[in-house]
Amino acid sequence: MDRTSVTVKQYQYTEEKPSLIARMKKIEGQSKGIQRMIEDDRYCIDIVQQLTALSRAADEVSMLILESHIEGCVADAIREQHGSAHIKELMGTIREAMKR
Repeated sequence: MDRTSVTVKQYQYTEEKPSLIARMKKIEGQSKGIQRMIEDDRYCIDIVQQLTALSRAADEVSMLILESHIEGCVADAIREQHGSAHIKELMGTIREAMKR
């Protein structure tokens, strides 16, 4: 197959990719900072507070991607009359996220 004829699916979140990448780099920095805190034998509560902030930051990225998924993939599937599978997949993902 000729590579030039392959169509790449554009997801709605790609419009926000620079912002999402920036958030992920910040999360990476937070993670490295927490690792240093553990290496430096920092106070337990300070470490837990930083882990909580990291979790919130990761949750926000998840919410932004899910919002994009609903606005793009799910909405498109509903318009094309085959949204049931996308909705079931979405609900499974939300259920897993809520278990935490």
